[in-house]
Amino acid sequence: MTNLSPLLDYFNKLIPLTDQEELLVTNLFKPRLYRKRQYVLQEGDVCNQFNFVVSGCLRLYKIDNKGTIHIIQFTAENWWLMDIGSFHQRSASELNIDALEDTMVLQISYDNLIYLYLQCPKFDRIFRVLVENSFVSLQKRLLLNISSTAEERYHSFLQTYSHLDNRISQAQIAAFLGVTPEFLSRLRNKQAKKP
Repeated sequence: MTNLSPLLDYFNKLIPLTDQEELLVTNLFKPRLYRKRQYVLQEGDVCNQFNFVVSGCLRLYKIDNKGTIHIIQFTAENWWLMDIGSFHQRSASELNIDALEDTMVLQISYDNLIYLYLQCPKFDRIFRVLVENSFVSLQKRLLLNISSTAEERYHSFLQTYSHLDNRISQAQIAAFLGVTPEFLSRLRNKQAKKP
């Protein structure tokens, strides 16, 4: 069985849990290993799991009609990922989630999350804060995408995802920034030449 201590530590940093609440988390979250390139969610399916990453890296993305990949988010250790619209509306997803590395997650299903809220309202607050923080991050990213240069977006990427810079490919970073890999290479070379 996968160690749930990273998840319990995460919750305890937000709001200390009782032994009973820790037991509830232990019973409701299930470990799952995704191999590199394996789908966690495919477009058209309903997102049934809220994923806490223990180790590895996931990406949330959309493929447009031209086949271009648009990466919305990367998620690594101690971060959460799901398609929030599909998960909460119980509707078909327009997005994909896959593993960029072998990735161990702890998952809670929609039904178990609702049960968790009812059994312990403290978790309703915890997950509300998670979703609010995610919403703030996505607003900042949207604003950055519509009002910043590619170079500014790259600097923001390095600040937010510095721990992933050497773990994901240049093509993945370029898809996240909305530029070509060649343009990103020129940006990196320009940065390397700065004193």
